[in-house]
Amino acid sequence: MFITFEGPDGSGKSTQITRLAASLTQSGYVVYSTREPGGTPIGDQIRGVLFDMQNTAMHPRTEILLFQASRAQHVAQVIRPRLERGELVLCDRFADSTLAYQGFGHCLDRDELRTIINFSTGGLQPDLTLLLDVPAEIGLSRREKGGDWNRLDAFTLAFHCRVRQGYLEMAQAEPDRWVVLNAELPADELQAQIQRIVLQRLQSRPALRANPGELG
Repeated sequence: MFITFEGPDGSGKSTQITRLAASLTQSGYVVYSTREPGGTPIGDQIRGVLFDMQNTAMHPRTEILLFQASRAQHVAQVIRPRLERGELVLCDRFADSTLAYQGFGHCLDRDELRTIINFSTGGLQPDLTLLLDVPAEIGLSRREKGGDWNRLDAFTLAFHCRVRQGYLEMAQAEPDRWVVLNAELPADELQAQIQRIVLQRLQSRPALRANPGELG
């Protein structure tokens, strides 16, 4: 089963994925957590270029192609092989981020983006996408306080507001795949909601278990 976490910058995806992975592993599932851009040695090198504050001259089309290059390697080297073995893969961002950031954020043609995305992923789509929704102002404030500021964070507030709106529109268009969660909730409460949703999905789509038995 392939589960992706999406959301504006500062929505807390990384923290929630780490906690979910630990809980599912304790319950006996074979879980692999990864992220985009990155996830492979090649992808991590591309990530460095994408996020480097020195690269403010990067054109949006260059940005798109670098993201897809990282994603193509990630899918081929990591995600598909693990899914084929029956593992539960959790990914911090995936193809929907391209539509949100480059499609809605940069206002580029989303049909063209979908064609490029389909090429880079080989048509792979998540089984479940959790959208951790937070107003752009709050998310950016969290990022700044956390000291993990990058080139994309530095885009205008209007850009980040368009990204958030894009996420909400995509979630509304595919309610069977997306679940929208309030990322302003306390971390423990948000994690409880995430675990409940994921465990419900796993009941109808079993994943590989290292230690078969009842859920903990």
